[in-house]
Amino acid sequence: MQVLTKRYPKNCLLTVMDRYSAAVRNMEQVVMIPSLLRDVQLSGHRGSVREGAPDLYTYFTMLKTICVEVEHGLLPREEWQAKVASGEPSDPENEASEAEEADEERLAGELDLEAQFYRHFSSLHHILTHLTRKAQEVTRKYQEMTGQVL
Repeated sequence: MQVLTKRYPKNCLLTVMDRYSAAVRNMEQVVMIPSLLRDVQLSGHRGSVREGAPDLYTYFTMLKTICVEVEHGLLPREEWQAKVASGEPSDPENEASEAEEADEERLAGELDLEAQFYRHFSSLHHILTHLTRKAQEVTRKYQEMTGQVL
């Protein structure tokens, strides 16, 4: 298991990011054969499996991708939009309305940057904490599947 080497306050965003990176690195070291995770569901509350929930392989690849972005920065906006669109034709009318909404949000956001920062900061903190737990769950489930449970 990876150990944190840097010391920041407990709820500091850097601490949460370090925990997430360490959990994903640990997951990558433990999961030697990721294909074993295909079609294996992560059990929810009381051992139940949710309908339509992604399999562990999907979580594994998502967690690794997000970790790369956390550690190395975001893709440029154009590349990210192309990745999200994945080749789907764009609707010029929809793009115009999205641009108009973005302009309105930008003007409103300039008036209350501190509140906007806090909302995004707390959301990012929550998401990274949740992703860290998911990486730990994928690691634990893989260890159970392969008989590596300590």
